[in-house]
Amino acid sequence: MIKKLCRSIREYKTPSILAPLCVSMEVVLEVTIPFMMSFLIDKGIQSENGVNLNVVLKYGGIIVFLACISLLFGALSGRFSAKASAGFAKNLRKDMYYAVQNFSFSNIDKFSTSSIITRLTTDVNNVQMAYQMIIRVAVRSPLMLTFALVMAAGINRKLALIFLSIVPILGGGLIFIAAKAHPVFEKVFDTYDKLNNVVQENLRGVRVVKAFVREKEEKEKFGGVSNTIYKLFVKAERMLAFNGPLMQFSIYFCMIMLSWVGAHFVVDGKLTPGQLTTFTTYTMQILMSLMMISMIFVMIIISRASAERIVEILEEKPDLAQPENPVFDVKDGSIRFENVGFAYSKKRNKLCLKNINLDIKSGETVGIIGGTGSSKSTLVQLISRIYDTTEGEVYVGGVNVKDYDLESIRDAVSMVLQKNVLFSGTIKENMRWGNENATDEEIKEACTLACADEFIETFKEGYDTYIEQGGANVSGGQRQRLCIARALLKKPKVLVFDDSTSAVDTRTDSRIREALKTAIPGTTKIFIAQRISSVMDADKIIVMESGEINAIGTHSELLENNEIYKEVYYSQVKGEDDNG
Repeated sequence: MIKKLCRSIREYKTPSILAPLCVSMEVVLEVTIPFMMSFLIDKGIQSENGVNLNVVLKYGGIIVFLACISLLFGALSGRFSAKASAGFAKNLRKDMYYAVQNFSFSNIDKFSTSSIITRLTTDVNNVQMAYQMIIRVAVRSPLMLTFALVMAAGINRKLALIFLSIVPILGGGLIFIAAKAHPVFEKVFDTYDKLNNVVQENLRGVRVVKAFVREKEEKEKFGGVSNTIYKLFVKAERMLAFNGPLMQFSIYFCMIMLSWVGAHFVVDGKLTPGQLTTFTTYTMQILMSLMMISMIFVMIIISRASAERIVEILEEKPDLAQPENPVFDVKDGSIRFENVGFAYSKKRNKLCLKNINLDIKSGETVGIIGGTGSSKSTLVQLISRIYDTTEGEVYVGGVNVKDYDLESIRDAVSMVLQKNVLFSGTIKENMRWGNENATDEEIKEACTLACADEFIETFKEGYDTYIEQGGANVSGGQRQRLCIARALLKKPKVLVFDDSTSAVDTRTDSRIREALKTAIPGTTKIFIAQRISSVMDADKIIVMESGEINAIGTHSELLENNEIYKEVYYSQVKGEDDNG
């Protein structure tokens, strides 16, 4: 885990090394100052001839000089550690985000969107704080403890043994606290994922929540998860609270023993007043170091759970692998399914697509209909290799999709998904997701084909109109037409419409289909639709049922021979007559 995390340090190795080096120099100087202080007291203030001003000035000047240099190294260590930790966190977020971009849908489903967001924010912040403490405080405290103990032992070994006697008690207590608290913090961050998920669902579906007057229930749901986090944190902090009394016991025990034994040594002449003063200073340095080590220990306990969650993202292998010698050129839009089966889970006995054999010629227009859950969307997602088949193979342009470069096959197969998504930015900026080099004329042409120009021209800013996040300031039908125009700008070999005209009226739907027929005759067009009118003019229509192809034929053939198609057709015709 540590090795994996350290790969994200990269260009911040220099400040990561300089920070502990400066800390080390700061510690050496801080430990030297009390040593100089003993000479100042014993030789300058309490000398045999009284106060020796020259000695006082000499050692006083040395102490001031050492203090200034120590202050300089302290400031540098703070600067380097801040730069190193912030840079490390930046790279960590970047590496995680890049890893997520390479994930397939199944990888994202495994973690959930809310969990990935928590790991990119809260978990990275925890690791950043821990890293800053590790390269600064975690270096300073052990060094200060070691050097102060060595210097104290040099003054009086018997007094120094007082500190060693408390180490087993302190160490054992900290290990016990860590063992108990770490599992609780793991649960805390898992519950944070649930909290983010509740917030995300509520914000995305705020219109539905208000339409069904579910504010009270949503508040209760949020309150329940928030209360769980509260209880887990209380439980974890209750365990960590033992850290304070344990440290206080260690500090006061050492101070009492040192005062009692040290006083006897001064009376017996085994220790000078200057040495006792210096020893007391070292005592405070040692005890403060122990206190800081305890704080670092607590921070590491908290950040360990976060670090493990981050590494899970970094170590996750995308289900869709790039081939060793990828094919970059997609010759045409022909599609062939050979004995294809697909399951979202690893269990093959739960196939949602079974025995799919299908041949689509380049330039054909194909319609797909079927009931809810018949796996229509799943079928077309295999064409652009959003998922890999569980059984069988899919070919586009005569080449197995697994042999294509991922970017090339997805550029050749343009999909207008069921859930249309627009991003914050102008209409032009959204259109250039399809082709970043598209000219204004090309954008207008694509919008005209998608019948989007008629409402864009009513906007005051036209194609420079700002689209809010998710397309919140345009209607569902307008959003669908903009997404169709964006897909057309890719000039794909295969164009898939996954029920993407459901929010437009039948007249506009017909106009879009007619425009596509004449504008891009060489592109294979696949329409998934609930309305028969959207597919009845297709070269062939595929009827799906329970993940299998029930029938393939033209509108007239299916109307004559297929019961499912006839039932859907007559129910829609009757519904239109009744409405009329």
